[in-house]
Amino acid sequence: MASDSIHILITGADGQLGQAFRQIKNALPQSYHFTFTGRKTLDLTNSEAVQKKLQNTDYCINCAAYTAVDRAEEEKETAFAINAEAVKHLAKACKQNNAKLIHFSTDYVYDSGQAKPYLETDPVHPRSIYAQSKLLGEKYALQEQQDTIILRTSWLFSTFGKNFYTSMLRLGRERETLGVVYDQIGTPTSTLHLAKAVLHIIQKIEQGLPAWQGIYNFSNEGVASWYDFAHEIMRLHQLRCRLYPIRTEAFPRPAPRPAFSLMDKSKICSTFALDIQHWTEAVEELKNTHVE
Repeated sequence: MASDSIHILITGADGQLGQAFRQIKNALPQSYHFTFTGRKTLDLTNSEAVQKKLQNTDYCINCAAYTAVDRAEEEKETAFAINAEAVKHLAKACKQNNAKLIHFSTDYVYDSGQAKPYLETDPVHPRSIYAQSKLLGEKYALQEQQDTIILRTSWLFSTFGKNFYTSMLRLGRERETLGVVYDQIGTPTSTLHLAKAVLHIIQKIEQGLPAWQGIYNFSNEGVASWYDFAHEIMRLHQLRCRLYPIRTEAFPRPAPRPAFSLMDKSKICSTFALDIQHWTEAVEELKNTHVE
């Protein structure tokens, strides 16, 4: 099977994760063919358009998402349309076209207040509209298409678009001092490392790996607060902006954030023989390849 042509459709191709797939797609053999779609080329809320687009597709990697966590509190319908209803359309189309679905979710679905790394089997407790919409998307995906992988990930960063990494670079150059939250704990995740992990997983499935379906945690390794993350970015880029730690309540936001969302990655590592790098290595790698 591995010698046959494998057709991979990537939605949300203009976002930071979609662009990471564009960057690394040539790492796979020439038998893997990619189609990239964005909002202008595929309306994921249109079930007929989705069904037609997924014809002759072996894998659908859904990078499309509504990620404006705070704005989602007011734009509830839009958040659920993209993060849940569109996922249902994709999952149904995958089922009808015999395509496997790889879908991304978030560490925000946990947030139950425990102080040890979350396992995929731990209870979920999504508090924000964003987290609730992502959890419903998970349920729709698994309900409509058994051949689905859900990857719960956290704190995505890249050189593409607006994210914590690019924001800290900008603010670090603009300001002399900057307050950063230090009482939210999780793990930064490089979109490049996440995309590479997905392509690794696809190759493992193509090699005949049994019982691969289900929910998996994925982030880089290690532990950090947003303050730690910002400090590493400033240090690597030799920015003189002085950081000072602030509590979450000093920076009120419309949507609640988990105070602790560290995830256990042992399941994905053992299932797919996957090695995951530390988040500081991922930041340094990005810094060394980032053209200013």
